[in-house]
Amino acid sequence: MNSSFPSPSLAQTHDSHMSGNLTLANAELVLPDRVIVGSITTEQGIIAEIKEGDHVSAGAIDCARDLVLPGLVELHTDNVERHIEPRPEVDWPHLPALIAHDAELASTGITTVFDAMRVGSIHSGKGRYTDYARTLANELLAAREAGYFKISHFLHLRAEICSETLLDELAAFGTEDRVGIVSLMDHTPGQRQFRDMEALKTYVSKRRGLNDAQFASHVENLYALQERYGAKHEVGAVKEARRLGSVIASHDDTTAEHVATSARNGVGFAEFPTTFEAAEACLANGISVMMGAPNLMRGGSHSGNVAAEELAKLDLLDIISSDYIPSALLLSAFRLAEIWDDLPRAVATVTSNPAKAARLTDRGALTAGMRGDVLRVRKMEQLPLLRGVWSEGNKIG
Repeated sequence: MNSSFPSPSLAQTHDSHMSGNLTLANAELVLPDRVIVGSITTEQGIIAEIKEGDHVSAGAIDCARDLVLPGLVELHTDNVERHIEPRPEVDWPHLPALIAHDAELASTGITTVFDAMRVGSIHSGKGRYTDYARTLANELLAAREAGYFKISHFLHLRAEICSETLLDELAAFGTEDRVGIVSLMDHTPGQRQFRDMEALKTYVSKRRGLNDAQFASHVENLYALQERYGAKHEVGAVKEARRLGSVIASHDDTTAEHVATSARNGVGFAEFPTTFEAAEACLANGISVMMGAPNLMRGGSHSGNVAAEELAKLDLLDIISSDYIPSALLLSAFRLAEIWDDLPRAVATVTSNPAKAARLTDRGALTAGMRGDVLRVRKMEQLPLLRGVWSEGNKIG
């Protein structure tokens, strides 16, 4: 099936078979460097013109000074996995799950998503994880080609270092799949995200229904897998990511040494560094820092790691991901605008910055020539209320 896809260009999407014409007028347009009152026009799905002033031409939508932003770009979300497995070990039919996932993201203002799928499985023990990414990717790519989706979908492979089958699963993907991101994950207990073993026990036991003995066995198995496969899998995953032409991301870097390794691996952005030390080292190594919107909105990490707000105040934050709450992405931009007193800078963390990190050059900003992915937002009691979503100039929400 995948051989039917033309051209390996990541920016060339197959998620829309029509392009719309649209004019939003009398709006506060959030441009890359400033906010102006004006109008924006898309033609054939591309931003054709931006004009300053409050004039509302015939056929235009009068936004009554609502904000107009670029569509949101999401690099890391667990949402598709939540839809295909709504409860532990409950397998929901994938096509309706993907369509529901797509509709949910569109309803929150996300117009481009990199759907995270785990590669690297464990076939033994109560804490087992089975292969699913290749099959799910086939279904997602077919649905995209058929025009079932409202928004742009790309692949993000979460390479689980502490597993049995990582390299075999990665080998099943080719350049025709246009995998946008490969992130390097090491969930070995006692380090990175789960330095706190009690936090790990709470997370895994609730998610997988493990008793104390089963959890202890699960941890022992993970240690053994790390000892046997860890170094081989990390080197192999980097090699596979380069073969696929993907951006490489690190995950849960905790120390300066972790970041130094990420830099040697050619990592483009760091997902959820867990400490100030790691975030500062990312800055020193030219690696963009991505933090979770739930962390920012809740005022801290649920795992006890560094707070996104503190990194923002220290200018150590570049990109926000919705992680496990899609609606949090738009909220986080306005929270950052309060922290920085700079709306364009805050909006960039959920639009142009993630687009650049993923090497997408055709979206993420209200600029002539970019895709007509735009949002209309009204602020109500300091909260952003989404009033309209357009993908390539077509109304989708």
